Amino acid sequence: MIKSTLKKISLFTFIAFLLSACNTEKNLKYFTNQPGQQDTVAIAKAYVPRIEPGDILSIYVNSLSPEASSFFNPYTGTSSMAGGSSPSSGGGAASGQTTQPGYLVDPSGEIELPLVGNIKVINYTTTQVRDTLKKLLSIYLKEPTILVRFLNFKISILGEVARPDVYNIPNEMITLPEAISMAGDLTLYARRDSIEIIRDVNGKKVFANVDFSKRDVFSSPYYYLHSNDIVYVKPARTKTQQTDRSLQYISIGAGLISLLLVIFRR
Repeated sequence: MIKSTLKKISLFTFIAFLLSACNTEKNLKYFTNQPGQQDTVAIAKAYVPRIEPGDILSIYVNSLSPEASSFFNPYTGTSSMAGGSSPSSGGGAASGQTTQPGYLVDPSGEIELPLVGNIKVINYTTTQVRDTLKKLLSIYLKEPTILVRFLNFKISILGEVARPDVYNIPNEMITLPEAISMAGDLTLYARRDSIEIIRDVNGKKVFANVDFSKRDVFSSPYYYLHSNDIVYVKPARTKTQQTDRSLQYISIGAGLISLLLVIFRR
């Protein structure tokens, strides 16, 4: 009788453990597809950022005459500038320290360059600003080359990731999977099926959810992140249970031992 009871208890515990393990594995998968679903997924159109008031631009001018070019690079080699900002190398976290100054786009959407004066850049891409400046500076420089970049392209990653932080993006383009990887991946307690993206659109906050467990993420309009996007990785509803999973197993084991002791005492 005792042996039969022990076998039943052991079998029940083993089945419960297997079901728990299978459920955990299922919840941790990325980019799953339905049986028979085609493995080719269209990728969302690449995002090209446009300049808005409050953006900070790095503008570097070069030409066949380095001395003349230096006139248009007044902040090169300096350590600070009002309104300046800097990206961390390698996509690291943003900091409050200014190591690379830039041109702050004023509320009217303009920047001011030495000798040239005010230039309207609002709604321009960095490529369009480069081409505009090349035409303007051709009056003063011979064969000018110009590099224009955002200094304040950043995203915030919060919630159930290994390294939540504010990240500056030097190349002005990043996808959601890249952002998650940059933050050290999702934790075991993250909801893969509902990652929230908070985005500024026309002066309003737009909230959207992306299912990171499905391959549809690659065609989502939130696959490419925009500057100032907030990525919020929600905790699973059963986070407390998941956090205490090891304690639960210990409790089950302790309960099993107690039950065995009662049985043997009888």
